[in-house]
Amino acid sequence: MTQMADLSDILTRLDRLESEAEIRRLVATYFRICDDLGPHTDLAALGAVFAKDAKWQGKGRYKGAFGGFEGRDAIVKMIGSYCAPEAHFKMTGHFFSAEDIAVNGETATGKWMMLQCSTYKDDTSDLRSAALDMEFLRTAGKWEISLFKTTNIFSRTVDRWSDSEAINVPAKAKDGAVDD
Repeated sequence: MTQMADLSDILTRLDRLESEAEIRRLVATYFRICDDLGPHTDLAALGAVFAKDAKWQGKGRYKGAFGGFEGRDAIVKMIGSYCAPEAHFKMTGHFFSAEDIAVNGETATGKWMMLQCSTYKDDTSDLRSAALDMEFLRTAGKWEISLFKTTNIFSRTVDRWSDSEAINVPAKAKDGAVDD
């Protein structure tokens, strides 16, 4: 291999690694916004993670619950309906595992397993799991979600996520603790 071929290979690999990191941050930004939906939500920041002609699709049980949406504006409008006039969620948190990102030039795919814990404005709570299949486009040097597909694996109602009971820790764990 020539030095130019080596350099080209290194630059291709570097671009792939940087793209994977940017895609990971993009997905994290989307869910950080979704974990704090309310009247204060910056819907422009939410829209910025999606390509103009993006698609958002519920599959399996989620097909009936959510349906599908085409275009950034339709996706933002749907998610915005969870924000106002009052927040749909009192608390929600999304947790991810089994990440698989594949970059191919200006496009990429990503798969994750997701767990979501939520309490709603009516004080009901549930636990949900979904398989996420996503596609991404790089437009003008910026990665955007072009397809967001969520397939429900399970959903289960729970009593509550948090209570006011003291957190059970060994007495020795508090030795030397300093209050802020």
